[in-house]
Amino acid sequence: MSRVGKNPVEVPGGVEVKIDGNVVSAKGKLGELSFAATDDVTITLDEGKVIITPANDSKRARSMWGTARSRVQNLVTGVSEGYTKKLEINGVGYRAAVQGNSLNLQLGYSHDVIFAIPEGISIKCEKPTAVAVSGIDKQKVGQVAAVIRAYRPPEPYKGKGVKYADEVILRKEGKKK
Repeated sequence: MSRVGKNPVEVPGGVEVKIDGNVVSAKGKLGELSFAATDDVTITLDEGKVIITPANDSKRARSMWGTARSRVQNLVTGVSEGYTKKLEINGVGYRAAVQGNSLNLQLGYSHDVIFAIPEGISIKCEKPTAVAVSGIDKQKVGQVAAVIRAYRPPEPYKGKGVKYADEVILRKEGKKK
């Protein structure tokens, strides 16, 4: 039994939710998103709340129940507030800068890493060592942040590299004499 799926999704003011079969679309001040659920769940709109229930008692229907509820919650939150992932760059000479429609990363390689910013995502560099990835699609924001982090993941000895702002790097002790 899904504990996540039992809770209805509250629709805040300023967000318009439409349900067409198993396709849920949300429109808010930041944009519009849609999600196509499987046939294993039924989605209804009742008094400003989106309610997801399993269509039958199969294992797949119960699995998709919580997943569909989370995806609808992410739609509603995305179009009303948006999502932001913050990255930190640690290391001597490591820095980032937004130039037009690309992110220029200097990460200790012999060349600069140029990352093309995808559509629907905005990247800001408040400081040369801080990058903020934001957008309305939670999955896309997380994926872009993960791709940027993958260019130079943090290493455990000095902590150099690109890490999430809330990530804790487990440090190792170096060689002993």
